[in-house]
Amino acid sequence: MKKTRGSGKSMKTQSTPAVRASISFPPGLYATLEEIAKQKKVSLAWVVRDAAEKYVAEETGRPAGFKTPARGRQVSS
Repeated sequence: MKKTRGSGKSMKTQSTPAVRASISFPPGLYATLEEIAKQKKVSLAWVVRDAAEKYVAEETGRPAGFKTPARGRQVSS
């Protein structure tokens, strides 16, 4: 298991390469995300990924952490 720097909290290792994204947040939302990360002793990126997984699961009905197929591959029904 991979650990965040200095936090001592375990995190899942990614088996597939991640896609990097640049996202802009309103200052108040960013400050709240930083507070949550500090309380949980994880990175802000971890908080955003966790929130995105939960949002996608809620919107699509897929379980949290559902892995979509790589680009160019089709999902069999």
